[in-house]
Amino acid sequence: MTELILYNGRITTLDPAAPEVSAVAISGSRVTKTGSDRDILAEAADDARRIDVHGRRVIPGLNDSHTHLIRGGLSFNMELRWEGVPSLVDALAMLKAQAERTPAPQWVRVIGGWSEFQFDEKRMPTLEEVNAAAPDTPVFILHLYGRALLNRAALNALGFDAETPDPPGGVIERDACGNPTGLLLAKPSALILYSTLGRAPKLGYEDQLNSTRHYMREMNRLGITSVIDAGGGGQNYPEDYRVIRELHDAGDLTVRVAYNLFAQAPGEELSDYERWTTMTAPGAGDEYLRMNGAGENLVWSAADFENFLEPRPELGPALEEELETVVELLAEREWPFRIHATYDESIDRFLSVFERVNGRQPFRNRFIIDHAETVSQRNIDRIAALGGGIAIQHRMAFQGEYFVERYGPEAARATPPVSAMLASGVPVGGGTDATRVASYDPWVSLYWLVSGKTLGGLELYPAANRLERRQALELWTRGSAWFSGEQEVKGAISSGQYADLAVLSKDYFDVPVEEIRSIVSVLTVVGGRIVHADDGYSDLAPPLPPASPDWSPVRYNGGIARTAAGTAAASVRHDEHRGHACRMHGGHPHIAWTSPVPASDHRAFWGALGCSCFAF
Repeated sequence: MTELILYNGRITTLDPAAPEVSAVAISGSRVTKTGSDRDILAEAADDARRIDVHGRRVIPGLNDSHTHLIRGGLSFNMELRWEGVPSLVDALAMLKAQAERTPAPQWVRVIGGWSEFQFDEKRMPTLEEVNAAAPDTPVFILHLYGRALLNRAALNALGFDAETPDPPGGVIERDACGNPTGLLLAKPSALILYSTLGRAPKLGYEDQLNSTRHYMREMNRLGITSVIDAGGGGQNYPEDYRVIRELHDAGDLTVRVAYNLFAQAPGEELSDYERWTTMTAPGAGDEYLRMNGAGENLVWSAADFENFLEPRPELGPALEEELETVVELLAEREWPFRIHATYDESIDRFLSVFERVNGRQPFRNRFIIDHAETVSQRNIDRIAALGGGIAIQHRMAFQGEYFVERYGPEAARATPPVSAMLASGVPVGGGTDATRVASYDPWVSLYWLVSGKTLGGLELYPAANRLERRQALELWTRGSAWFSGEQEVKGAISSGQYADLAVLSKDYFDVPVEEIRSIVSVLTVVGGRIVHADDGYSDLAPPLPPASPDWSPVRYNGGIARTAAGTAAASVRHDEHRGHACRMHGGHPHIAWTSPVPASDHRAFWGALGCSCFAF
């Protein structure tokens, strides 16, 4: 019997049999029928709940095929988000206010999801500005997976001084006297950033539960109803899955989660997977929380870091042997797997391993290449021949300027070559890789796919590598469903599929392209349950307990900024801010910009980081 009806809408179903309808009927957790208002309402029982969506666009719930919800949820309530903030002045004001309300020994953390090119000033904060905004409270600002800015209070809390050695994989920048300046550089890996962040205080368990609920509700606000969690460093199984499991068991999940298991320690990858394959199996769980397979890290020797501030890493000779033993085990036990792979040179070596294993033990389950910014047509064809898929993310929207500086605009024209992937018939799913590099905002990804632009307005892609809006939406719905083996029940609004959908604040198909980034959901449904409601529907949403602890940035700033000023700032054309190269001592590349900001401000920033050359 029909329990919920949405009508008077412009409903994009992504069902070829009925691509657009005005009404949808839902019973339990599934869609039962779509059609006209007259047909659907005529068949409804008197007690069915009817919601008039007043002509709004309705889409299938968005599905992030590669993100880090489980880890991100544990810390969401501690993090100050700079997504959507239009100017550095605003960002620093937010930092100052949060530092004043954050009690010792907690830190203020800005952990990914932003780019200096989104700011009106087109520059990073200086260390001097960070110290002025927060003189006493430790601050950690993560910028991509390339560097972090720490204020003096954080250096003191960590005990970093002139005698502190550089940790493996990274550099502590120092002044002329050898004292740390507050800049940490990932050279060549992000280990210095992970390990330093890992020393900051964590939330207590009850706050982690609350934090994960708020993070999921924030995703619901953006129209996300499903994710595939790609594991992550420091995300141990099964210990660090306790929070997500408790929320599942209590019926508090508002996002469907399929999760992969990520090898944690170099040299122990095979033993990890041998143990895990006796503890669980792909598909274990239910439609809200299920195990999805291995990766994205299979072996540490195969880690090709996506830091475009540094040269492409040369992977060592142990890669093939170590990767082959793990992939052979997974193939024998019929585990799907995924692997982090930014560069074509790495992908080429990975595929050679996969082909050898497949020749002995044919793959009976999907495998996924994650990221693939520079994958070649030859290797796309090899992925297709092996039955694999490619999960892409909008990392270039945040790092495109750095890629162009290092490799040139011609090399950036297809990074990744999405159109070529689709033309080759390879399954492709959209995602974010949030939260530590890119934003968890799916609308940034959809904007990037359609416009071909970075957050700063740099046009990366010609029309041939941009997608039509429906194509982009399909990657985020039907396309992503393949990556968890759920394409029969997820990704469209059609009979028998999960009743996962979002009613949008603006019509994605009609708004100017720059406004795509400002879209949110005013009503989000997961499994027939309303999990988020706003803008006239607020009384339909279940209440959420206030964010905890009481100093949480979420209480004061919410999630991603959605302001008119932010939208306007995002559309500043790149040619108004011509790029010039400035290289730090040691050859560390940066992009500086001509802009309305005085040259002295830029010199203060680069000077604080040790630069002696300027081009403004």
